[in-house]
Amino acid sequence: MALKLACAVLLMCMVMGAPIAQAAVTCGQVTSSLQACIPYVTGPRGGAVPPACCSGIKSLNSAATTTPDRQSVCNCLKTAAGSIKNLNLNLASRLPRQCGVNIPYQISPSVDCSRVR
Repeated sequence: MALKLACAVLLMCMVMGAPIAQAAVTCGQVTSSLQACIPYVTGPRGGAVPPACCSGIKSLNSAATTTPDRQSVCNCLKTAAGSIKNLNLNLASRLPRQCGVNIPYQISPSVDCSRVR
């Protein structure tokens, strides 16, 4: 009986002490990584994607390794997409592909980030 109680207590401690998955990527990191992309996505024509923009996209994609990270980045991008004046959503949504990065969601103010895996 004492062994069962000890096992139950140990199991409860393990469950209660398990870390909760939290995003390690912050909106500050997203903003910083993508700062070089702003002139491109707000400009009149697009043109060539700045190398610093692609570098930021690639480093951000590398940092977002977990589902909470990707959801956090998605939410930050969604917020930014709704607040950047003169944002050309077509240019913004093509950026990852133009930089050779595959992300599991569309950059849009209406994307459902909870569905990102």
